[in-house]
This record gives sequence, structure tokens and C-alpha cells, in this order.
Amino acid sequence: MKTKRYAALVIVTIILAAIDQLTKYLVVQNIELHKEIPVIGDAVVLTYIRNTGTAWSLLSGKTVFLLIITIIVCLLLIYVYHNIVEEDGFGLVRFLIMAIMGGAIGNMIDRIRLKYVVDFIYFKIIKFPVFNFADICVTVSIFLLLFICIFKLKSEDVDILLGDKKSKKTDADIEKNSITEEKAE
Repeated sequence: MKTKRYAALVIVTIILAAIDQLTKYLVVQNIELHKEIPVIGDAVVLTYIRNTGTAWSLLSGKTVFLLIITIIVCLLLIYVYHNIVEEDGFGLVRFLIMAIMGGAIGNMIDRIRLKYVVDFIYFKIIKFPVFNFADICVTVSIFLLLFICIFKLKSEDVDILLGDKKSKKTDADIEKNSITEEKAE
């Protein structure tokens, strides 16, 4: 089970980062820089911009700093994932971690390769900052993860996420799972 869940982390993260990169490739190939293409009237448009910062162009030009932060966040997420990899009842949390990592890696690829991030979705009606698929993965997943941690998880569940307490599984459960995995192989 543990091996499958680690494989899921890698596969889903790669798939989401690949979707992000594909959407950005299509934008760069088909939309001129700063040109707007209406999707829903003038409310939502596609527009190709180059963002050297984060949302609202914060930290513009701080590529190395943003890369370091991304790596640190991904390492922290792997740590949390490791703490819950054998736990039942954390499926959504595991998926949200994968989505955050997929988005973070998608934008990290841009920063390494291009020195900027390709953004293209613009809610013009409210003048919301232009964003991309990776930003959706990260933002929605962080919001849902915070909601789950604040309103749904018990304190002992949060302790497990943070690695502070022993797993809910007993040593007998872990032994049983490893024997079952060995038989399956």
C-alpha cells in the first residue's frame, strides 16, 4: 500500500505539472504576448503574459528566491505526505498535497527554463491578476487543505500530519500490511 501511495504522489504530481506545461505551451504558440482573446465575453479572457514574480507580481525578479521557497515547500509537503502515507482517512489530504506539488513544480519549470512564469487566464471583469493552471492547483488545494485542517481534522490527526504523534495504526496493523504486500509481490 505504501509503495502505491508513493507512486501516486509521483504520478499525479507529474501529470498535473505536465498539464500545466501543455496549457502554457499552447498559449505561447497560439497567443501573441499581451493579446486578449475573449472566452466569456469581456468577463474572462485568455492573455499571454510573462510574470517574473508571484500573484499580483509580488517578488518580481526574485527568481532564485522563489525557486528556493518552492523547493522548501515541496520538501515540507513530502514530509507531511510521508507522515500520512500509511494512514487511512487522509486520501483527500494526500491528493491536495499532490496538486500543490504539481502546480509548484509546473511554475518552477517555467522559472528555471524561462526565468518567468507564463500566465494566461484573466478575470477581466474584476481585474483579477492573470494566472495559470498551476496557480489553480496550488491556490484551490491550499484553501481546501486549510479548511480541512481547521474544520474537519481532529487534533490527533493534525499531530499525525506534523509527525508529532504515533500513527493511528498499531504495530500489528503495520506488520499485517507488510505481510500482505510481500504476498502480493
